[in-house]
Parts: sequence; C-alpha cells; structure tokens
Amino acid sequence: MITDHLYQLLPEELSRWLVKHDHSPNQVRSMMAWAYKKQSPALFPRLLNDLEKLPKSLPSIIERHLSTDGTQKILFATEDGLKVESVILNYHRKLTVCLSTQVGCAMGCTFCRTGMAGLGRNLEAYEIVGMYLHLRNLIWHENSMEAPCPNIVFMGQGEPLHNFEQVKRALEILTHPWALDLGSRQITLSTVGYLPGLRRFHELPRVNLAFSLHSPFEEERRQLIPIETRYPLPEIQQVLKSMSLLPRQFITLEYLILKDMNHSERHALALADWCRNMKSIVNLIPYNAVTGLSFERPSEEAVDLFKKSLVDLGVRVMERVARGSDIAAACGQLASRDYSSEAP
Repeated sequence: MITDHLYQLLPEELSRWLVKHDHSPNQVRSMMAWAYKKQSPALFPRLLNDLEKLPKSLPSIIERHLSTDGTQKILFATEDGLKVESVILNYHRKLTVCLSTQVGCAMGCTFCRTGMAGLGRNLEAYEIVGMYLHLRNLIWHENSMEAPCPNIVFMGQGEPLHNFEQVKRALEILTHPWALDLGSRQITLSTVGYLPGLRRFHELPRVNLAFSLHSPFEEERRQLIPIETRYPLPEIQQVLKSMSLLPRQFITLEYLILKDMNHSERHALALADWCRNMKSIVNLIPYNAVTGLSFERPSEEAVDLFKKSLVDLGVRVMERVARGSDIAAACGQLASRDYSSEAP
C-alpha cells in the first residue's frame, strides 16, 4: 500500500491525488517544484489549502556531531520516536551524504556496530528522501553560496536491498527531473549481497553498485557476513558478472581490511581471481574500530603491502580515506543508540 504522503508520491500518483481533490493534474510539476526545489510557483489558493491536509512531515534532526576532519554525523528522529543516523562527508569540496535505509539492520555482520541491535524497521521512501532534503538544505545554509546538490551513498544503517520497494521509490523520486533531479551516477547503493534484491537491481534507476566482499573465501566471509550461508559468493558473483553497466561504470568491490585476517598474499591471489572478467574496482577500507568488537585496524604498512600485491596482479584498486572516526561516523560505526544528551 502506498503511503499518502507528499514526499512518497510519484508524479502519476500526485496527478491522481489532484484529480481526486478536484484540481487540475497539470499542477503536478508546479506542486513538485514547490515541494522539492524551494520554488514558489503560482499554485491556486484552494490547492495550497488542500496541500495543508496532505501529510508532509519528515524525520527531524535532533543531534549533530562535528569531526575534526569536517565530517558531520546527524541523528534523526522519526515520527514514531525511532532514531537513525546519516553523515555528511566532504572530500576535497565534493560533498556526499551517507543515507540509511533501515533503523538498525538484519544482516548481523560481525564487524559492524549497526547490526549489533538488530533490525528496528524499514524506513519509508519519504523518510529516506526527507533525510536527504534536510542534509541538502543544511549544506546550502552553511555555504556562503548555494552548493551543488550533494551526491548520495546508501552506506548508512541497514541493507538497502532488504528494503527494496521503499528504496526503489526513494531513488525514483531522487532522480526524477521534477523532484530532486539527481543524476543516477551521483548515487551509489551498497549491499552485502542480499540476493533477492540484487537479482532485481535492474529495476532501479541506473545507480552505481558497491558490493561488500571482504573476503574471497566463503568460509571466512561467512564469519564476517552470516547471510553468506544463504546467499553464497558463487551465486553473487554470477549475478554481478551478468549486470549491464553503463560506459565507464564499474562495480565497486568493497574490501574491509581486518588486522591479521584477510590481507595475506593468499587473499590477494584469490581476490584477483574472484574479480577477473568483472568490470570492477576494489575499494580497500582499513577497519574502523568498534567498541565491544574484537577486530582491529591493520597497520598502514600492511594495507600498503596488500594494495601493492593487488596492483601487481593487475587489479584496479583504490583506498578509502577514513572520515569521521573520532565521532563514530566512519564505515561500520553508525548506530542509533548510546548517545549522550550533549550535541555540538
């Protein structure tokens, strides 16, 4: 059932809402410009009055934390009192927002703080879009001149493909020219390999895909990502290799490096073999420590050696620069709990 909410409805659904309330469907474009682009088109007074009755509330910002590197972690509260985090990242003036798709996560990855509390619930499309709107407006407010719309990575709390229908609808709104008009290549969706959703990836706008690999060995990966038991690497690999990609578009293979665990020469050889004949780039991510978990961050020397081994084997490699680790905003550190009452 589609939620009757201004930021949940696509143009054709808003047209039906307009007709149902005795308005011209030709008002849709102006209505969406008013909602998403902060424009003030000439909407009829009666329509403005009816719009007041259409639900339009969004998650609210209740805390902000600022890192020494400029990263911001934002805590949102939903209408039903749940809490969820997002992050604003600044890479050489290229602004990106990291969005969540669920309150908590059901995947149970053993290295990740988000999964420690399990899944609260899926976020609705309007909540996902609403977080983006808040963060975009925050970025605009804090810049002396209007900044471009920030890029999006769906790498926050939750497994996006486990909330497929709502994420699909959010992406359709985010990329629609009458709504937020983001280019599909401005958006990257990350998955741990939830196959029911991954097999439907072609139904989404042509966004970028990042797959959390973390080990080329099934038994070892199962220790890190328990759903490997149900959705094994060979099946995931088959789906990834069959994907239709745009020119100059690559699948990002995210590889979390854990001290003394998954960065040996044996791992480099197996990883190079795993991604052979796949249009991909390996993104190395040195582990960010999580309180209560036993995994440790590798040394810079160990990361450099592993990276060199992969390059020597002909693998396309990049290394993610950690952002926001001092405020627990880095990869794998997001959660909805354990907040102090103080906010900067």
